[in-house]
Amino acid sequence: MNNVPQHVGLIIDGNRRWAKKHGLPPWEGHLAGVTALEDVLRALVDSGVKYISFYTWSTENWKRAEDEVTAFMGLIRRLFKNELKRLLQEDCRFVALGERATMPPDILQMIEEAEEDSKDNKRATLVMCFNYGGQQEIAAAARRIVEADVKPEDITNELFAEYIDHPEVPPCDLIVRTSGEERLSNFMLWRSAYSEFIFVDKHWPDMRPDDVTDILEEYNRRNRRHGG
Repeated sequence: MNNVPQHVGLIIDGNRRWAKKHGLPPWEGHLAGVTALEDVLRALVDSGVKYISFYTWSTENWKRAEDEVTAFMGLIRRLFKNELKRLLQEDCRFVALGERATMPPDILQMIEEAEEDSKDNKRATLVMCFNYGGQQEIAAAARRIVEADVKPEDITNELFAEYIDHPEVPPCDLIVRTSGEERLSNFMLWRSAYSEFIFVDKHWPDMRPDDVTDILEEYNRRNRRHGG
């Protein structure tokens, strides 16, 4: 492929519907989704994508049933101990976007340790969006600008981008959402201004490396004009 996107955003959707389709409890769908996540991330890294963001848990997801929340937090802990650990051992860097003050303390510790341990890795950057909301990220950036006493006339798009979470993470070239839904759901609102979108009918646990090939081939067929 002639044109590999620099940053691919993944809206992981359909874990619960996959579980229901197979007569399983919701946590089984999330477990299958974790397995698919490792396969998809590795396929994107192998294809040369340098930044891959994946929406694991939104600020709104805490409203779900308590047993599902508890089970999912267990899977996040497993993700750090197994799937993500393997990818970081393959020279991938890890960063996280999301509101940290309200994260479970042990998960926050795992995030901070993964960021520190992988900070010098060069192959690709894996961006986990956990306890994350795009509107909240923009509001937090605005607060930082106020706290920095920036003059209103000095605020530009370029300056604002310096105050969002992990400003080194570039805009999304491509955003992929599974399970047939066609909306952003508060994902990467600042970084999605000129993103290409691909909506996949498959539920997330059914995603495979071959689907990554199809997605990147479709991206190569697009003519990105950025308003021009």
